[in-house]
Amino acid sequence: MSIGGKGDFGGFFRRGFPARGQSAVELAVAIPVLVFLLLAGSDFGRIFYTSIEVNNAARAGAQYGSQTVITAADAKGMQAAATKDGSNIGNLSATATQCTCESSTSVAACPTNYCTNDPQATFVEVDTQAVFNTLVTYPGIPSSTTVSGKAIMQVAQ
Repeated sequence: MSIGGKGDFGGFFRRGFPARGQSAVELAVAIPVLVFLLLAGSDFGRIFYTSIEVNNAARAGAQYGSQTVITAADAKGMQAAATKDGSNIGNLSATATQCTCESSTSVAACPTNYCTNDPQATFVEVDTQAVFNTLVTYPGIPSSTTVSGKAIMQVAQ
């Protein structure tokens, strides 16, 4: 189809406005933007995955400790359960503590807000953390950050 009978939109492209190379310039501008979006999107997904895994590991450790009073006193077992659950996070660390609402015991006392429903309760707390590193360094955004998780559960009596 021709406009004005010339077959090339009225001779627009023949009159000093060459269109060759325009696609290459557009591609050269679009590729870095698309690569940046791909990397930023993958880092965004990776940090959320790490956050979920760190919180799940804390929950697994607390579930182990909340089974009985004996497992509640097994801090190493709770830490092992947490690190086993988060085994795909390379630098996961876990700490476990136990507290009780009862007075006159050798176990640490719980905060008062834990003891409102059951003044004889025992609780376990597992804290986990891992360092997350981005794939690339972004301006204005730290390339390394610590992701932490916490789980508190009442011990079954």
